[in-house]
Amino acid sequence: MTFYVTTPIYYVNATPSIGNAYSTVAADVLVRHRRQRGEETFFLTGVDEHSTRVYRVALEQGLDPYEYLDQIAVPWRELPERLNASVDYFLRTSDDGHKAFVRDFVQRIYDNGDIYEDVYAGHYCVRCEAFYAEEDLVDGKCPTHDIVPEWIEEKNYFFRLSAYQERLLQIYDERPDFVLPRNRYNEARAFIAGGLNDFSISRAGQPWGIPLPWDESQVAWVWADALVNYLSALSYARPGEDLRETFWPEVHHVVGKDILPFHAVFWPAMLLAAGYELPKHVIAHGWLLFGEQKISKTDPLVQALGLTETYGGDAIRFWCARAISFGQDGSTSLDSIGERYDRELANDLGNLVSRTTAMVARYRGGSIPEAQNALGDEIAAVARRVPEQLDAWDLTGALETIWELVRRLNRYVEEQKPWEQAKDESLNASLDESLYTLVDGLRAAAVALSPYLPDSAPRILEALGQSTDLSWENVEAGRTSSADGIEPAPPLFPRIEATAAA
Repeated sequence: MTFYVTTPIYYVNATPSIGNAYSTVAADVLVRHRRQRGEETFFLTGVDEHSTRVYRVALEQGLDPYEYLDQIAVPWRELPERLNASVDYFLRTSDDGHKAFVRDFVQRIYDNGDIYEDVYAGHYCVRCEAFYAEEDLVDGKCPTHDIVPEWIEEKNYFFRLSAYQERLLQIYDERPDFVLPRNRYNEARAFIAGGLNDFSISRAGQPWGIPLPWDESQVAWVWADALVNYLSALSYARPGEDLRETFWPEVHHVVGKDILPFHAVFWPAMLLAAGYELPKHVIAHGWLLFGEQKISKTDPLVQALGLTETYGGDAIRFWCARAISFGQDGSTSLDSIGERYDRELANDLGNLVSRTTAMVARYRGGSIPEAQNALGDEIAAVARRVPEQLDAWDLTGALETIWELVRRLNRYVEEQKPWEQAKDESLNASLDESLYTLVDGLRAAAVALSPYLPDSAPRILEALGQSTDLSWENVEAGRTSSADGIEPAPPLFPRIEATAAA
């Protein structure tokens, strides 16, 4: 089986925010878990560099657009690295391979008769690169960015989106899981049922963008360029290989709800017009809210790179998955990152690893005893439930299932009191079972947690003297190998001083 996942194609008009990190983490958790199950995977992320706003900022700074982009793309390349994300390809829409593919893609639509020339006049928001009808504005402003859009009137080319209304409705009815979760599916279907209008697919008199192959005086509208990255990357990501046959249409787009219409309506229609199959799923998550305010990537308090520098990539990944139920909006705070770091990562997990290794070192000379795991049913529940939950895109629920095992192991320590068992030689067998259950349970938990904590999970396994094979089949009781030389593990998540986190 194959599994292909994408993040949104990010705008490079500022440095990445925790909101951008949220999408990247979600996609990486999903793809890492599928790898554990032996599937052939591909993970794509990247940046959209052809927006009008990017071009304007470059000019304002007196820079050539490509010079500016080379500078601003750096933190976006760092984002997946800082988050320990296992990206297969980082795409820039200024890539020659992408530009060539876009020209072929729009030419196919043009040859199919679904592009025509006309005059457009309307409100255009530069920040979201979208046109709005008068009735869609809120107090005369863009409903997403709360700014007054520009009035644009020009001759350009239009895509016959209206011609695909009934076909899209049929697809939605045949594929009720095409858009997830269900409330986002309902939103997208209602958007289509409300009537689709043709949209401008080009911009005139603008030097920044990909020229249309049949009229190079115009460039492709940014969304007609950016969305194509999900397909174009497969044609050139690996030199000499075309990965489309392997991974398309087994693609799952992870996006924020604010760009759902582009991915769930515009993109499918363009794919149909160009003769391609539709994606497997569009998974639209909600917004992370600080209070009631959507996180902005221009807010220095929530810039992702700074947060990873303070807490580490794994801690931010963990918080993203735990902060709100995936798919829904949720209110959170910067304080909650530190709280979960201390309470759950440092105490629940990190302290459990330290205590377990210390007890093996002290009571069994660093050798893992041979015994049975007393919590086999709990591990079996994780092995069964987590794949079901992640297949249903419930990242938050799956992590909670694993964390139930972590909490159960902590309760087991307090119930069994190995330090008391060690005082009575007649309880040697009980002590062996207690220690083995803790080691074996931690080993299974580490494997299950690895998509969420890809840096920390192997360190847990190494501290326990175990293989770092993360195959899902290892989430099973009794797979702990004999090992000697176990020493008390240093803190997995060291204390962070309040001044460092401020």
